[in-house]
Parts: sequence; structure tokens; C-alpha cells
Amino acid sequence: MSEAQKAIDWSKVKAFAGLMTNDLGAAMQGALTYIGDRLGIFKALAGAGAVTPAELAARTGLNERYLREWLGAMTAARYIDYDPASGRYSMPPEHALILADEESQFFMGGFMQMIVPEVSMAPKLLESFRTGRGLPQSEYPPEVFEAIERGSAPIYRHSLVRKWLPAMPAVEARLREGAVALDVGCGSGRAVIAMATAYPNSRFHGYDAHPGSVERARANAAAAGVGGRTHFEVVDCAKLPAAQFDLITCFDVIHDSVDPIGLMRSIRGALKPGGAFLMVEMNVSGKVEENVNPLGRLMYSASTLYCMTVSLAHNGAGIGALMGEERARALAAEAGFTSFTRLPVKDAFSALYELRP
Repeated sequence: MSEAQKAIDWSKVKAFAGLMTNDLGAAMQGALTYIGDRLGIFKALAGAGAVTPAELAARTGLNERYLREWLGAMTAARYIDYDPASGRYSMPPEHALILADEESQFFMGGFMQMIVPEVSMAPKLLESFRTGRGLPQSEYPPEVFEAIERGSAPIYRHSLVRKWLPAMPAVEARLREGAVALDVGCGSGRAVIAMATAYPNSRFHGYDAHPGSVERARANAAAAGVGGRTHFEVVDCAKLPAAQFDLITCFDVIHDSVDPIGLMRSIRGALKPGGAFLMVEMNVSGKVEENVNPLGRLMYSASTLYCMTVSLAHNGAGIGALMGEERARALAAEAGFTSFTRLPVKDAFSALYELRP
């Protein structure tokens, strides 16, 4: 045994091998989680009680052999329960809130749907690691944007109107009376739709640079019955019209923008006197050592696969999702905002900042 080998703590080797086995299993299981969401297996299990693979196959119209293997994976991951005596599988109701109930505030189907299309970008990112260039949004399959919509929908449905906007009493009062609001980087329009539904006296605009998302937003607004009080458009938000809006919102947009300072200056200029900017970003730290946790692992990965690279694709700042409050404050000051307040809202994933010129 060499001196270098003698210096190795073999208990750490074994512990790390265990950690790596767990992570490799999680990565591989991600594909099966995607399948379970896309084929409605989670939803079928949630409504079935305790079932055998054959009963689940009959319920879903899917192949029993594949379901049996899939059920084994979900049992090993502790997503579902298995009774060896009866050979039946079941989903705890607490897990169903996360895996199967689209209306639940805890639903994570959008993130499950995001796994495969985002991971599929890894081969293209090999070259980005060599050159430093990024991948533009146009390179990503449409399913990525559908997944983003599903991932954010529970937040807008349960938190935006019920918790977040009430944390800004003056802003909410203005919305109730009748204001003009804009969501920058509106995506499929779910935030705009939630606000338009809650505040019928106000008018809401949604701007995004991605044409496909704007098309989805228009369709979603029409389906929700708020098409007459919402307006969606493909816009370069770095060139917004001056003094037009009482409220401007950005939900996880600033960190992946090409020119965050320019965008925030444009937003500041587009606010009417007394207007406010609600900037929502990930509830993380800008320091690596403070992000050594499950959320940090998730967000560094997601940032590499999407947030950072879509900015770098246009020679942008490439800030990434984990900029933290300190960086957010610095950006606000450089963009000319004189007031920066972190709102007293507890949220596992989001940090809310109210900015004023």
C-alpha cells in the first residue's frame, strides 16, 4: 500500500460511495418519475387505494410488466408503500399532494416534467463548457416551457394573491381600486391571470421575449375568462415605455436575463410616480457554503442546465439562479432604485423584494 493510500480515510470512501449510489439512483429514477407524471400513473395510484400491478395496468391501460418494475423503483425510493403479504401498492395521501394533485400548493408535477427535457440538453452543453457560450431558449423543446408553467402554477394559485401581494398593502389597495400592472417575463401568463382574477378593477399586461410562451398566455387567459383585461405581447423588456405602470412584477426572471442592470433600469423608468417593482428570486444564498443542502443542489443544477446558459447564449451576464439577497440589492442600487425591502414572507423557495425608484 502506497503512502498516499495509507493517508486515505477509508470510512469516508465508503460513506461517499453510499452518497454517490443514492445520487445515481435519484438521477436514474428521475426518468421514471417523468414517466409516472406524463402517463398519469401517479394520479391513477392516488385514486386507486391499494392495487396489484395487474389492477393498476387495467386501470391505466399500460403494460403490467413495465408497471411492476416502475412500482419497484417507486417503492425503493419511498414514494409509495408496498404490502408484501397482499402484493399491493398504495400512495400515502400526503405524497399524493406532491405527486398527483394539480390543485395542491405542494404539487411538483412541473418539476417532474422538467427532468427529461432539461437533462436532454446535457450533450449540447458539453461544447458550452469548452467555449463558454450558452444555449438560447430556441434550442429547448417546447415541453420545457410547459413544465415551467406547471411548476409555477401552484405558487400563483396559492401564494401570489393570498400571501405575497397582501405583504404590500399600498400596492394591493391600488390594485383593488384600479391599477395598470405589468409582468415582465410573463411566460404562459399564470401570474397575470391570477392577479386579473383577483383584482377585476385593474388591467394587466404580460411581456415576454419567447413567442411560444406568449401564445400560451393568450390562450390561458381566454380560457380563464380574463382575456378582456389582459394583454400579452412579445417585447424586448429592456426598452419599456416610460411611466406606464403602477406595479411591475418579475418572477425568477432577473437572474437569467441577458442584461439584468439594463432590464431593471427599464423597469424603473416604466413605473409611474409612486409605483412599485416586485422582484421575486430564489430563496438561496449567494455563497456556495450556505447552499450545501437539497435546494442548493437542485438550483445549481437547474441553473447550469437552463438559467445561466440562456443568458450566456446572448453574451449576457449569466448570473444564474443562486445570486442571493446581497447580489439582488447591488443590482437594484446600480439600476437606480433607492428603496429595497425584503418582504416578511416565509417561503421555502422564493425571496420577495419590493423596490421603488
